Amino acid sequence: MRLAQSIVLVVLFLAAGAAAYWLVKRGPPAPTDQPGVTASAPARLTVSGEWPCFRGGPSLPGVAQGRLGDSLKLYWRFKAPDAIRSSPVVAGGLVYVGCDDGHLFALDLGTGTEAWRFKAGDAVAAPPMVHNGVVYVGSLDGSLQALDAASGQRKWTYKTDGAIHGSANWAESAGQLRILVGSYDFCLHCVDAAGGERIWNYKTENYINGTVSVNGDTIVFGGCDQKIHVVSLADGNEVKAIDIGQDNYVAASAALADKRAYVGTYNKKFLCVDIERGRIVWTYDGQGSFFSCPALGKDRVVVGAQDSRTHCIRRDDGRAIWTFPARGNVDSSPVICGDKVVFGSDDGRLYMVRLADGVEVWSFETGGAISAGPAVVGGAVIVGCQDGWVYAFGPK
Repeated sequence: MRLAQSIVLVVLFLAAGAAAYWLVKRGPPAPTDQPGVTASAPARLTVSGEWPCFRGGPSLPGVAQGRLGDSLKLYWRFKAPDAIRSSPVVAGGLVYVGCDDGHLFALDLGTGTEAWRFKAGDAVAAPPMVHNGVVYVGSLDGSLQALDAASGQRKWTYKTDGAIHGSANWAESAGQLRILVGSYDFCLHCVDAAGGERIWNYKTENYINGTVSVNGDTIVFGGCDQKIHVVSLADGNEVKAIDIGQDNYVAASAALADKRAYVGTYNKKFLCVDIERGRIVWTYDGQGSFFSCPALGKDRVVVGAQDSRTHCIRRDDGRAIWTFPARGNVDSSPVICGDKVVFGSDDGRLYMVRLADGVEVWSFETGGAISAGPAVVGGAVIVGCQDGWVYAFGPK
């Protein structure tokens, strides 16, 4: 009898240990997979700071302030009704993220509970952008919405004639706040932030898929017309249209620093382009198309590719420093934070590797492919997956 009781106790102990390991590895289980449900850990995620726009700033640097620890803890996850391809942003204590069901969601940063949702129409694959208490977001029906960031109430709608896949960006000219967004109607649209009226359009020869990069009065972006466009913010006139070679379609966004644009192409090439002189400085040959947007470190650039690798490249001459082998394509745009790099993969994992040598420090397996880029703020990482879950990780 005592032997049987001892066996039962051992089995229960092992089962409890296995359950505890599962919670640490995968986080708290969701009470249901129904949309709108948040599965929360007992502790509230308490961090400060903001990541208000795609890639963290108007020039799209992909660099976050502070540092990340050697491991992260899952604090909460939120179930959306459909796939999440939109990279999240963080402002005013809320996480904003688009969903393929056509909604923009605002979630409490600390708990993941839903603050509000807005029905945009078609799928929201574009990352939102928050500025001065207003959130701007485009959808695949070609609409650009301006919403009150606190309540989700619509301020205005601007309509393009094509799908919007990239995030809006902002810039000021002559005291006027302007919103910039590219569209599949081949145009870059410049819109007055106050009322949503068009200021100017810049016409290209093919789709504009990514987010435009802004530095002062200069706008830079790549298009599917195999060109890097440099446009004047004041009037929308062309400053330069730099030919980057046959089949070098640009589906990603260019990061801008020191009068150079860094961008990958569909033709498996990653380019550094001198936008002042109008020429390619160097070319890095990859083994897969680049849909990921780069993160710019002090002396290196980190970018994912459809060869199941994340690449770290010297900024001065384009030589490889390291590559990290994931188990699926890396369309997720990496973020540099201190001495770490964090990014997702189609293999369903969120990875954190060392910036110095690309060695994996930590990873977390989710239930679905991660094509969206993470938002990194105050030591926390927020990312969405194509299975509809939004995850929030923070310091242990």
